[in-house]
Amino acid sequence: MAVPRFDNFKRYFNRKKYQIQEIVREPTSGGIIFRRDANNEVEILLIQDGKGRWTIPKGHIEPGETAQQTTRREIGEEAGLHEVDILGWLGKIYFRYRRVDKLVLMTTQIYLVRAKGDTNAIQKEDWMTDIRWFKFHDALEAIEYEDIGKLMLLAMKRIRQENL
Repeated sequence: MAVPRFDNFKRYFNRKKYQIQEIVREPTSGGIIFRRDANNEVEILLIQDGKGRWTIPKGHIEPGETAQQTTRREIGEEAGLHEVDILGWLGKIYFRYRRVDKLVLMTTQIYLVRAKGDTNAIQKEDWMTDIRWFKFHDALEAIEYEDIGKLMLLAMKRIRQENL
């Protein structure tokens, strides 16, 4: 009778475990981008990352940049939209994750953004799986992160109240 091999099992439990050596704070900023379609219904732009998660365009705040400047830059880089109006701040969300021996604390400022110009000329970056306009309720269903979903509801409330 053959003896079962537990090499993979042993390797898993004997691998080096990294202790957290450093806490890193990463400020980021992004936008909930909307437009109105031919029927005057609200659509939201979402991007799909390499792991298949739908989210909003966002990125790291560069030295010397404001959160609004970052939002505008990231929307241009990640979606190819350069004609946008930043209509106001919606809120802040927090993520934390581990990067080997670092604990990363990410704070993301989220703005309400209206797309202008040719909003069909969106272009995804190479690292993205997809980019697309969603009807509001479909976007809410697709979004991966609950905190962003809550801010999308707040955005829709403001769009309706202010007739944006």
